[in-house]
This record gives sequence, structure tokens and C-alpha cells, in this order.
Amino acid sequence: MSEVADFVNWIYFFHAWGFAPRFSTIAQVHACPGCEASWLNGFEPQEQPKAREALKLIQDARRLLGELDGQLTCRCAFQLFEANASGDNLLINGTLFPLLRQQQTPQGQPCLCLSDFVRPVEMGEPDKVGVFAASIDDTALLETDDAYRKLLVQTLCDRLVEASVEKLHLYVRKEAWGYAPDEHLSIADLHLEKFQGIRPAVGYPSLPDQSVNFIIDQLIGLSQIGITLTENGAMHPHASVSGLMLAHPQSRYFSVGKIGEDQLIDYSQRRGLPTDTMRKFLSANL
Repeated sequence: MSEVADFVNWIYFFHAWGFAPRFSTIAQVHACPGCEASWLNGFEPQEQPKAREALKLIQDARRLLGELDGQLTCRCAFQLFEANASGDNLLINGTLFPLLRQQQTPQGQPCLCLSDFVRPVEMGEPDKVGVFAASIDDTALLETDDAYRKLLVQTLCDRLVEASVEKLHLYVRKEAWGYAPDEHLSIADLHLEKFQGIRPAVGYPSLPDQSVNFIIDQLIGLSQIGITLTENGAMHPHASVSGLMLAHPQSRYFSVGKIGEDQLIDYSQRRGLPTDTMRKFLSANL
């Protein structure tokens, strides 16, 4: 855990606890009484009680991080595959990976699909796509009657697994894939996604169908890092993340948003699953 602690995006940790982003700045403050007091004094009197809560939270999180370093490890897996786009699908090492395209955008904006950022098969030349997963097995630590500690473990491990993928993606860009060997970005720049390429994660707005985890499992074998899938494609342990890595300079994140019945039927056919099954997986997008 100490290897990835510097990559943690504390804004999202504090967000999970209901704190506004301005309170997450305590994570950048030196952990000494003087610096902490100076940070507290920077808030208006009416906000200082909330700031004190944030201070206690980061102190508890740092103590827990020290404990976890001796108990837990984040395991990551990735592989680079030859790939091409075929319409709204990716062909990854010969495996069909169906995707969804936006149906509603501001006037004049294109309706995007992740396949737009991969070389079309019609060009006759393969592109590359990365497939990744990461997981922290914190199951034993969650077996406690201490509700506060349980939530602290959960929210910290969620951030640590994301931090591990941040570190992994840096390695992929600079060395394994090597398309950005001269990249020199600060941790803050990494959190602002100033690097070339994207890594859309399963369940996030541009890749909302968690059942594609079954395809990812076929490609890289999730069991090798201790991940199992439910019948709906949800990952266990809960502190797990999976997705794709794309390198196109113009690639960017977007939200698929709401889709119509026509795309639902088309996507179901491409996934090879009944429409009613896909309707359940994509209920938030219908």
C-alpha cells in the first residue's frame, strides 16, 4: 500500500464521506499540529466544525493506511492486445467487445462511442487496446461490528485500488505500451487526467454495462488476481476495478446517457443476450 499511497485522490475519499472538495485539501497539509491549526484557521467560524471532522478523518485514514501496508496488497493485471473497431464494437484479439454510443448530445456535438478512438478494421492495420483489472481483498477487515472502522476500510480501499490503477496506467503509458515515454506529470496532473489516452472503467458513464466483465475475464483471467464475478457481472471483492486503456490523442471521457429501445435491442443482439437481460443491466440508461 505504501507504493501507491501517493497516488490516492483524496477528493473522492472525502466525497464518499459527504465532504465538499475544499475540505479535502487537508490531505495536502503537513501532518503536524502547527500546519493543521493553520489550515483550520483558514475556514470561516461556521465551517470550522466541519473542518475539524475532516481533520479527524484524514488522521484516522493515515493511521489505517499504516496498518493496511502490512496486511493488504493490491493485485493488478493488464494485457495489451491487437484490436480494431468495427462499428460500435471492438474486436480485441478476435473477441467481440460490444459498446454503446451516445444518443443525445448538445447540438453540433458528435455522438461518441469508445470504438471511435480505435483504428477501424477497414483500414487493414491493427491498433492496440489495453485491458486491465485491479483488486484489494479486504474481506477479513470488513468482518467487524465497528461501523465507523468498516466504512473507513471500505472507502480507503476503494481509493487505494484506484490509486494502484493510476500507477499501473503510468507504467503502461511510459514503458509497457510506451506511447508516452517522455511523460513527466505531477500527481496533481495525473488526477486532472492531463496524460494522453483514457482508461474507461466498467460501470462508469462511458462503459455502463457491468456484464462486459465476463468478456474482460475471458481476455485476462480475473481469477489470477482473486476477482470472482456474480451472475450479473459484479466483482468481488468490492474494492475492485476493471476496464480498457485507449491511447488515441483525442480520446476523452463521456457519458453514454439515455438510450432508446432500438439501441437496447441492437446492443442485446451484439452481446448475444436476451433483451430483457440487458434491460436489467442497463436500467439506469433507459
